Amino acid sequence: MITISDQTTIGEAFFEACKRYASHCLLAVPANPVRNHDSGGREVSYREAATEVRTLMGTYQSAGYGLGHRVGLFLESRPEHLLHKLALNALGVCTVPINPDHRPRELAYVVDHARLDLIVALASRADAVRDALALTRHQPAVAWLERLATQPLPPTLTAAQPGEPVGDTPASILYTSGTTGQPKGCVLSHTYELAAGHWYATQGGLGAVREGVERLYNPLPLFHVNASILSFYCMLLSGGCQVQTDRFQPGRWWAEVVESRATIVHYLGVVVPMLLNQPESDLERAHQVRFGYGAGVEPQLHAKFEARYGFPLLELWGMTEMVRPLCDCHEPRQVGTRAFGRARPGLDACVMDEAGQVLPDGIPGELVIRHSEATPRRHFFSGYLDNPQATAEAWRGGWFHTGDIVSRGGDGMFHFMDRRKNIIRRSGENIAAAEVEALLLTHPSVANVAVMALPDEVREEEVLACVVLKDRDGHETPEVARALFDFCHQQLAYYKAPGWLWFAAEIPTTGTQKIQKHRIFPEGADPRTLPGMHDLRSLKKRH
Repeated sequence: MITISDQTTIGEAFFEACKRYASHCLLAVPANPVRNHDSGGREVSYREAATEVRTLMGTYQSAGYGLGHRVGLFLESRPEHLLHKLALNALGVCTVPINPDHRPRELAYVVDHARLDLIVALASRADAVRDALALTRHQPAVAWLERLATQPLPPTLTAAQPGEPVGDTPASILYTSGTTGQPKGCVLSHTYELAAGHWYATQGGLGAVREGVERLYNPLPLFHVNASILSFYCMLLSGGCQVQTDRFQPGRWWAEVVESRATIVHYLGVVVPMLLNQPESDLERAHQVRFGYGAGVEPQLHAKFEARYGFPLLELWGMTEMVRPLCDCHEPRQVGTRAFGRARPGLDACVMDEAGQVLPDGIPGELVIRHSEATPRRHFFSGYLDNPQATAEAWRGGWFHTGDIVSRGGDGMFHFMDRRKNIIRRSGENIAAAEVEALLLTHPSVANVAVMALPDEVREEEVLACVVLKDRDGHETPEVARALFDFCHQQLAYYKAPGWLWFAAEIPTTGTQKIQKHRIFPEGADPRTLPGMHDLRSLKKRH
């Protein structure tokens, strides 16, 4: 295991790992004949990664990129994303992963908010980049991945800051949805990212990570903290291999897991029912998987999955602001109870009410966390980019307020109960209801709107938009519902568009005009069964 401290930088840890584990595989792409890259599969050793990263460092350095610059990576979930991130971080550059599902207005927001100095993108994303930059005030340079070997990088317009990266230097800015509508940029330091990997690698129990042995299959995207930081640095620090597929495909899951010789798999709640709904095959028991690591398995499916496939699903809790997870990975586990672990040294956790008072065991409240009383913010995110007010609000009282509702048992085990206010959790994506509401209110036919979550048997939650039309006289038709869906689908990532739409006569409000979403539907009613509800889920497509 690579030894780190709070002063260790990503470049230092990476090159040390490359010396120690030179012949081991660091990155692998499972074969997939229909994929438009690496269709036959690919493996990158630590030695090969070191050579590639040094070459990339020279390329960026010769164009003037260094400490203080920010580079957007629009490289999907390819190994190049991680290799470029390592090279840029080693130079002190902060990387900003770009969600490939972003529509132009969403990408434009990231470009302007992060004030990118450069975007490195796939040539296949040229139209998306062009359309986004047509909307931005800020105009960064653009480099195409496929042309880096033959064309020089566009030079930076601002000089790099003097000095070398240190532990507190920003390594990434990851955008995460919040209740205020626009995503917030979580600034993550070198110390944060390495500490997350070390925490995972040393958690022990059923989730023990063996040095130089593990092959971790991760179907989650590299613009998320899970794949790009938590699992990747766990593997890097322990001499393991990250098997990075482009996306989750239930029909290919077992073929890729078996062929890649995966010993660990990552999952989200949506993965479990999709795999259980697949027909039985010889592959599902031909694997070498020791454990699955993830969150959101439905309680009634937890034991069923483990019995069919022969390995434990270790439920965890984490978030972009702090991804050193709590995890139910020590026997006896509490399978099927939404248990996600106990506090441990280096991560204090308790349950508080709205007044900031600690609640007794068994009483639901908000999960609040910190490193310790002496150093509460150690190994947490550095803050929300250019939003000190939101950062301070999240850290009120010396604890980070997660917004998630949990309870703690008398044995210290935490159990998840509910999602944070106004966030819809669909297939692992956090969707801010306020963002969808803000867009729908710009439609000329919409007078008022409230967006909320509906339970979904496959994707955990689905987006429901309750819309009041300006002209209701005969216009509450499937055609109008489809037009409103198309309006959202064209301007938001596909998963944010309403899967359900209902035309309301009014949206109830308080005396101060705050929307009361809990009063829109009768208590105990299933909104999906109400007259006038439009099911649009089949229209939600990536492209």
